[in-house]
Amino acid sequence: MEIGIDSFAAILPDPVTDCLPSATERMADLLEEIEMADRAGLDVFGIGEHHRAEFLDSAPAVILAAAAARTERIRLTSAVTVISAADPVRVFQEFATLDLISRGRAEIVVGRGSFIEAFPLFGLDTRRYDEIFAEKLDLLLKLREKTKITWSGQYRPALNGVSVFPRPHQPQMPIWLGVGGTPQSFQRAGELGLPLMVAIIGGTFERFRPLVDLYREAGRHAGHSPEKLSVGVHAMGFVGETDAEAENAFFPGWAHLTGRIGKERGWAPPTRQQFQAMTGPEGAFLIGEPKTVAAKMLEVSTTLGGISRITFQMSTASLETAAMQRSIELLGTEAAPLVRAAMGKGRLPSVPQGAVMNRQSGTGSHG
Repeated sequence: MEIGIDSFAAILPDPVTDCLPSATERMADLLEEIEMADRAGLDVFGIGEHHRAEFLDSAPAVILAAAAARTERIRLTSAVTVISAADPVRVFQEFATLDLISRGRAEIVVGRGSFIEAFPLFGLDTRRYDEIFAEKLDLLLKLREKTKITWSGQYRPALNGVSVFPRPHQPQMPIWLGVGGTPQSFQRAGELGLPLMVAIIGGTFERFRPLVDLYREAGRHAGHSPEKLSVGVHAMGFVGETDAEAENAFFPGWAHLTGRIGKERGWAPPTRQQFQAMTGPEGAFLIGEPKTVAAKMLEVSTTLGGISRITFQMSTASLETAAMQRSIELLGTEAAPLVRAAMGKGRLPSVPQGAVMNRQSGTGSHG
């Protein structure tokens, strides 16, 4: 199982002064986080794409290119590229260039995104949300297959025998399909034979098993081999020296960002009780000390019938710069080795008895 981190380059106000940090300083911290992930032996680092004041990731390929020049082995990916609001030709060129800079470490995770700000920003009709996505994904997949391409569609000018450069370092650019909870998205990924990245940011992991099964069944029905149908999970996660330390470092930023976005969508303000439920044994947050987190990662893989990648969304803990650095180090040097060793031996790592008891006492509803 590959283990990594996804970041939305969140920029959050100080919980005491309510002042925002410098965007320049936050970007510098982010690049240091990617360097730390590389040094700690993690497999992948992803940068999201948003067009909102809370995030600095509107140009993920630029951030990843800067990271490529400062890292050696970690794979660098989007998380996700909102292909509906982009020109697939430019997306391919940007990531092919990233692949050259990184000597073959670039990947693309494409998705429809969980926000719609990019649509009015780029003059797109939200009523054609899915149609635009499907058409542009089709073009992107064709671009990675051939240098010279003829293609036509409804939402982008036709390409008539033109060549698209540069070509990536890798023989074929890896493209994953990022999905939320829509069955049609899981089925589409399976029919296309694309690796699947499932965003699970609440509830339980178990409730996604039927959707993952749908993906695998659609892929088999379309003639794709099981080896081609990889499943990855993107989840809220953070590692600390103790369970309590990890929770206390993550909660303030999570509560602020979830509350702000929830207010826009008519949700009730998040509570500490909801958060504790998510960090408990049944919840979908991977937050705790290394053994706790390692055991839960392995449970996720078992629950979903085997996964090939898991990425931690740590952005909401960015208020704690030192804790972020240490969390990345602990994930790479302590939690990840436990997972790899356990998978090699076919068993779970042991979890401290006190940690399990403390977590169970905090569970309640699943938010």
